[in-house]
Amino acid sequence: MCSIGRRQNYGVTAVLPPEVRSIPEPTASYPRDRYLDLMKKALLDEIYADVRPGHAVRPAGRLEPRALARDALLWLLARGGFTLLRRSSAESRARGTVVPLTAHTMIGRARLDHLQLCIETVLRDGTQGDLVEAGVWRGGASIFMRAVLAAYEVSDRRVWLADSFMGLPPPDADAFPADRGSALHEDRTFSVGLEEVRKNFATYGLLDSQVYFIPGWFKDTLPAAPIERIAVLRLDADLYESTWQALTALYDRVSTGGFIVIDDYRTMPPCRRAVDDFRERNEITSTILQIPGAADGVYWRRDDQRFATAT
Repeated sequence: MCSIGRRQNYGVTAVLPPEVRSIPEPTASYPRDRYLDLMKKALLDEIYADVRPGHAVRPAGRLEPRALARDALLWLLARGGFTLLRRSSAESRARGTVVPLTAHTMIGRARLDHLQLCIETVLRDGTQGDLVEAGVWRGGASIFMRAVLAAYEVSDRRVWLADSFMGLPPPDADAFPADRGSALHEDRTFSVGLEEVRKNFATYGLLDSQVYFIPGWFKDTLPAAPIERIAVLRLDADLYESTWQALTALYDRVSTGGFIVIDDYRTMPPCRRAVDDFRERNEITSTILQIPGAADGVYWRRDDQRFATAT
């Protein structure tokens, strides 16, 4: 277990040109901070100013005519071997509002900054447990989790990635009516195979014995997953069913003082309803907070020992 002190403020108060004003002063943690900042730039493809497919992400169940026409054009172009691209703005990448073409995460700079803060906080406070992401896409957020552990030379915590690695499941409207009408399972944008995610980890030199994969649908894999304690649980499941199943299987393993981060709470109504229902069912009163600067994403910190297992 490593020890960690409070992060320092490296802001320069002297009147300097803008390009100099943001450069931090060298300190003991300077290489670590620069490494993690470089990881964020690489994962978000900020270095080469990523371009993205010329379409927007649609909320679950909504198929607007303009979006359908745009998708039809993209399909026709793809049949001819072409892809329509447009460059994403720095603001959209920071807030995480686009699906990038090549970047390894779509969550944006603000959510990566917040994820770093959560991990550093549990390390500083000695909160027990591993780091878990349920719903990983190309693996970028999980790769960053591993990078933070590497930066602090933490060798006794693991990073777990739970995903079908086949995209989202078809909605089970009978069991989970909130998912009725969702077409997310038809969007192959969200289908990234296990081997591709493993390759992405290896690209950063972070595929090692501290990284574990849990492939399969959450309902089949998470209840028996060999995860003992969780310090940070990041959930990006979109649907009511997947969100509910992940919380039901994993919440009671989150240590007191651990963080629960919900990626889709503000933009995916089924996800929000699952979280609200789960918290109400289990009398969870920890305050839900928005992630500053992010287009979506909320979190709370578990501050109670009591938990009534949901059934």
